[in-house]
Amino acid sequence: MIVSTEMERTAAQAASEQAVILLVDDEAEILTALTDLLEDSFEVVATTRPEEALSLLAAGLCPAVILSDQRMPGLTGDAFLERARAYSDAEALLLTGYAELDAVVGALNRGRIAGYAAKPWEPAGLLAMVTAARDRHALRRALETERALLRGLLDNLPDELSFKDAEGRFLRLNAAKARSLGSTITDCIGRRESEFLPPRAAARLARAERGVLAEGAVSDLEEREGPEGGTRWMQVSRVPLGGGVLVTIARDVTEARQMEARLRQADKMQALGTMAGGVAHDFNNLLTAILGSLQLAERRVGGEEAGLRRLMRNAAMAAERGSALTRRLLAFSRQNELALRAVAVNQLILGMGDLLARTLGGMVMVRRELGANPGTAMVDPGQLELALLNLCINARDAMPGGGTITLSTADVTVDEQAVPDLAAGSYVRVSVADTGTGMTPEVLARVFEPFFTTKEVGKGTGLGLPMVYGLVRQSGGGLTIESVPDQGTQVHLYLPAGHGEVVRDRVEPHDAPLARESVRVLVVDDDATVREVTAGFLSDLGHDTVEAEDGPAALRVLEGDPSVQLMVVDFAMPRMTGAELSERARVLRPGLPILLVTGYAELTALAADIPVLHKPYRQAELAEHVAALLG
Repeated sequence: MIVSTEMERTAAQAASEQAVILLVDDEAEILTALTDLLEDSFEVVATTRPEEALSLLAAGLCPAVILSDQRMPGLTGDAFLERARAYSDAEALLLTGYAELDAVVGALNRGRIAGYAAKPWEPAGLLAMVTAARDRHALRRALETERALLRGLLDNLPDELSFKDAEGRFLRLNAAKARSLGSTITDCIGRRESEFLPPRAAARLARAERGVLAEGAVSDLEEREGPEGGTRWMQVSRVPLGGGVLVTIARDVTEARQMEARLRQADKMQALGTMAGGVAHDFNNLLTAILGSLQLAERRVGGEEAGLRRLMRNAAMAAERGSALTRRLLAFSRQNELALRAVAVNQLILGMGDLLARTLGGMVMVRRELGANPGTAMVDPGQLELALLNLCINARDAMPGGGTITLSTADVTVDEQAVPDLAAGSYVRVSVADTGTGMTPEVLARVFEPFFTTKEVGKGTGLGLPMVYGLVRQSGGGLTIESVPDQGTQVHLYLPAGHGEVVRDRVEPHDAPLARESVRVLVVDDDATVREVTAGFLSDLGHDTVEAEDGPAALRVLEGDPSVQLMVVDFAMPRMTGAELSERARVLRPGLPILLVTGYAELTALAADIPVLHKPYRQAELAEHVAALLG
């Protein structure tokens, strides 16, 4: 026989195992005869007393079939089988030696017998009846197991699952589906889903279900309003089963879509970082040429040209501000660790006065409520300055009619779990507060999502707060935001308290001293203006220079000019990078001092003993590096 379903295979397997049969007859000779007939196919348990049989069942005996005599002293077969139902779901068969139709009817009604046989019995017929009863019991057990498994799956499935009839009424549904409708399974059975939905949602559901019944199974992505007001995305599959019955499975894919958005954001951030790094590199080359040319030209202007000197210094100051901008671009593009150091936050905020005034405009008043003597904070000062500038710009944009931005600082001690994701300890709190429009709870819940912005198209990138959050977290601190619609917003940065001395920015001397010893220097740069400025700096220092526009040209110079004692080489060049040129130059001229200059944020694949000078650089910085290399 071919078994067509898993349930039938399970039943057949159970039937093939030797099942238990309970025989009950007050005559021992009858029990012996029945045992002889059935013991090859069953594990036989026999008793002459119905009460003992009930005790065995109550103690845990689990027969597949109970075969009982009808006429027994003290307890008839139909009454025994009725009481046995309290302990067992076995198939029940009745033996009777009399034509007692009433007893058979009673056994059918109370004991729910599956059949009966008369005494004396025909052996083959009785064996066939008992075997069929065993098989029915095994099949019923398999069906009940299957139902229990399906019920457990239905009730515990996180997806929303429902079955509807041709009129759209629920036949079955699971708890997840009932919860989505704000109801219970019991209340939903027999009712239409549209009864639980607003009119527009009910109309959309009706159209979708009509389309499925007409066209076949479909799977759609549907947007719903979440329980807390947010947007939820559901992947809804509808399958017609025939006869108008429709099964619907809805899976919440909000997290997956958010993950996709984060991946897209990561790609955008990588692209932005690459673009920022490239722009900063090109801009640094321009600034190197501008600053260097101004510095060289200023030395050649006579003392009587005071006005011209002032104009040149103004141009140099503007170029220096451009240099600060490129440093911020490079900080955005790089992925290396922040340069954490002890920073006096009060001094940093006071030093941003001119920058904030130029950036925020005249409609915004900036107040400072700085702590009397806050400690230092361990943070990258350039990144903290950029973070505060971002927060102040956001605050200004939240006050289109003008208002007040308050910058405040304080030493605080944070308890465990007082600030999300922040360990207990000592911190310097830097706060930025505004008197602007504020944010709703829904907007506040999304402010750290990259590229999320409430500003008009073209007026916001959605990168400001995520960058601030990233800086604070990378520095070992935390961040909180408090906002009320029409009452403004407060952002609190918690920065780890520093324990070292404040590191002052080193002031470069305006004039570089002449070299103690003149050497021949090979200057390699594909940008002619930068190469000319670098060579000019070195010449003013008293060195002799020779120039090359790329790596191959530089190698030819080294092969033909043994008097070269130092090489200053740009990192990013076509055909051969500065790193590659340095390696090949060391092969030709072991021990040759090399200085690498670059406009990028970070370098890789460099020898540990090759120093790096970042563009744009002043002549004094170049002189210091050259002097260190020449000893």
